[in-house]
Amino acid sequence: MKRLLLAFALLAACSTGPQGASDPTMAKVESGALHGVAADGIVSFKGVPYAAAPVGDLRWRAPAPAAKWSGVREAADYGNVCMQKYPSTDNGIGRQPASEDCLTLNIWRPAVSGKKPVMVWIHGGGFVNGSGTADLYNGTQLSKRGVVVVTINYRLGRFGSFAHPLLTKEAAGKATANYGMMDMIASLEWVKRNISAFGGDPGNVTIFGESAGGMAVQRLMTSPAARGLFHKAAVQSGAGREPLQYLDKPNGRLPSAESDGEAFAKSLGVTVASTADLRAISAEKIIAAGDPSTFSGGGPVLDGKLFTMPIVDAFRQGLEAKVPYLVGYNSAEFPAKPEEVDGSLGRILQTKSADLPQVTSTYPDKETMAAQIVGDIVFGEPARHLAGLHAANGQPAWLYRFDVLSPSVRGRLKGTTHAQERQYVFDTLQTSPYATDDNDKVQAAHAVTYWTNFAKTGDPNSAGEPAWPRYSAAKDELLEFTNNGPVGKPSPHKARWEAITARYK
Repeated sequence: MKRLLLAFALLAACSTGPQGASDPTMAKVESGALHGVAADGIVSFKGVPYAAAPVGDLRWRAPAPAAKWSGVREAADYGNVCMQKYPSTDNGIGRQPASEDCLTLNIWRPAVSGKKPVMVWIHGGGFVNGSGTADLYNGTQLSKRGVVVVTINYRLGRFGSFAHPLLTKEAAGKATANYGMMDMIASLEWVKRNISAFGGDPGNVTIFGESAGGMAVQRLMTSPAARGLFHKAAVQSGAGREPLQYLDKPNGRLPSAESDGEAFAKSLGVTVASTADLRAISAEKIIAAGDPSTFSGGGPVLDGKLFTMPIVDAFRQGLEAKVPYLVGYNSAEFPAKPEEVDGSLGRILQTKSADLPQVTSTYPDKETMAAQIVGDIVFGEPARHLAGLHAANGQPAWLYRFDVLSPSVRGRLKGTTHAQERQYVFDTLQTSPYATDDNDKVQAAHAVTYWTNFAKTGDPNSAGEPAWPRYSAAKDELLEFTNNGPVGKPSPHKARWEAITARYK
């Protein structure tokens, strides 16, 4: 009887939503009532289903609506991470278990009432690992700046990006293959329908992501299916020129995604006569077969429905979402030793330094080239190029370069490596893979301020912070995050960027 009375009391508390509720830990969404956890002025709701579990016959289908529940669902704990390889020391991956039943999201909101901007985080991990449940992505510190933070899980690896002629036929003209991207769109649709229950403004949503998450943000900017679901976009090391597969035809050196899918099934020794045969393959067998590579066409594909052209082409034609755009890169994303640089270039770019004399000549020495060239080609040049295209299309664009280094790594690194800006943007330095100090806390405070300003107004600037110049190709200015604080300045290494861009012409 006591439990029943408690359930009735909780339901009553959340019946009017956060604006009129006496208990800010309660929220009512379309699937049922939720009970969150209040701590340090922030209320969190974890493990909230935004779509049905994509298991059994729902594997390799567009996400279906989440099931409704009765009573009050406790939202104190994260849900499962999506299927991926374990174990891992990556701080962007949450705790096990991993499961195909993983389409949940997590919310942090200020305990005070009032409509707040919303920031939806899309995690990275090469489209094969990661989760929105990692401690690295705890939204508490961002939310303290007056925003509602949402982190999501989405299908990964071949569960999230997989094509096969039988699946294409089954889809009967509807979108197929890009299941992880469909999950992201479904989560944004859920946010639009439900975020007001947490004090969030569905008319002021920022999507932001890093690495594969940044790639996803840019692809969402080009997808008609995502239009109107977000109002600002922030990209951290999101590439932009990565090789893409077409669904049903070869693309240069890449086979079609359907051909890859057929070859994968054969490699498992599976005789496929129907989609049921595909779905009967165990999740463990799929994981054990190894991950596809983002730099070899793995990940989302050009399916002609959700995505019809490469990112740069869409921006060049002015077909991207007309929203404020914040984009940037780290100063030494994929460092290598001088004797290893050709191996890194070959593995990622299918080339070697001898084939890039115009580019390699822009570096002052071999050590600097080895530390920076892969990152400059994969992340730096595309960020600058896309910012210029977006600005030329009349849209606000903001470019950054992140070059903050903790004392513990300054002696062995020539810049900020890939993904190491995340703990600054979320102000979760305690999750850093290396030791941080009080100065890192200062630089994290700058990053959090700029990112939340951008979410609120579409402009990262505010009184008390160094001015971040709006980007245009003519002025070519950015904000550089340094150990001594952010500095607005001309974009460095202009000759380098022009030499890299010339490769694509």
